Amino acid sequence: MVTKTPSERRGAMVRLVESRTVVRVAPPLLLPAGPYLDLAGEEFGRQLLLTTANNGVDYCLRPDFTLPIAKSYLDEGMAGTPGAYTYLGPIFRQENGIPIEYEQAGLELLGQPDGVSALDQVLTFARWALAIYDITAPSVRLGGVGLFESFLAALGISPQWQSRIRHRFGHPIAMQRLMERLTNPDRRVAGAAPDAIETIVEIITDNMLSAGLSLVGSRLPEEIAERYLEKQALDAVPIPEDKVQLLTDYLAIVDVPQRALDKIWKMTQKAGIDLEASLNIVRSHAAALIALSPKAEVIFDAGFSPRLDYYTGVVFEMAGVDGDILASGGEYDRLLDRLGATEPVTASGCALWTDRLERESIRLQQGDTP
Repeated sequence: MVTKTPSERRGAMVRLVESRTVVRVAPPLLLPAGPYLDLAGEEFGRQLLLTTANNGVDYCLRPDFTLPIAKSYLDEGMAGTPGAYTYLGPIFRQENGIPIEYEQAGLELLGQPDGVSALDQVLTFARWALAIYDITAPSVRLGGVGLFESFLAALGISPQWQSRIRHRFGHPIAMQRLMERLTNPDRRVAGAAPDAIETIVEIITDNMLSAGLSLVGSRLPEEIAERYLEKQALDAVPIPEDKVQLLTDYLAIVDVPQRALDKIWKMTQKAGIDLEASLNIVRSHAAALIALSPKAEVIFDAGFSPRLDYYTGVVFEMAGVDGDILASGGEYDRLLDRLGATEPVTASGCALWTDRLERESIRLQQGDTP
């Protein structure tokens, strides 16, 4: 194998994002913070580097490329038209209060007529990028957001419980706490009567004001009260034990794709749940990825999802020797919907951390492997 220099790897990456089949884009460095705060949640919001204009509008240094590319696609009236966009440039976030600049490369395929084929193209792009850095045997974790949502819907539990469980999917600690609560029904408390809403709102308002908390720019007392009553309503209508066990067993499945998906098929067939179509989609992408990366260690983790809930289908992470995430992505149709698309728009993409790729390449050259 001929070892490439850092400048040669950089040149190869530039050529990849500037190929004739894609359009390289560079969203502004300073972006409105509102969409990130609305769509990415509080956890991601804490990573933003924020500033406020004189008119009171919050802006942030660009923390990623996906959202501004998707928003620009819709703003330009491209919905329904295939778009293939690449990027290579800096993003800015803070970790533990320290501002950090990273470099990312990536591909976003929007409005493609065949969403299944689009995701396979994204997986191919990610593997090409890793190959530039001579990374041929990454650890790959696949997840199935669409598969889990189909499974959750088929369980036949209340929409409120489905929503609550879905919002915790991809958040292992929060999901574990919820599952522990579901498997210990004696810990549930009695619900509050719906007509208690006004009293609860007043109590919350008094407590917020007494604590010096603003009623502007934070969750309103009415929102907190509604959340409280929803929680009590859920406690009053518990999930049957057999379905809790089924959910627990599903989330525990981590194995090579064929065995993992076979376990899910057998488990759901026994429970009278038909997930054949959703399972076949995941099988197809897993097979394509394994063919692309025969040396990679590929697993399917039934409980894996990015922490951004606009992902909708198959998702993935590719990691290096020390566990650093080198590439990640998947299908995220729901982002376009939340940004105001007036018709369904397929969306698949991936982001690559070029600084990590370079470190991994050097590590492999030095023979620093397990």
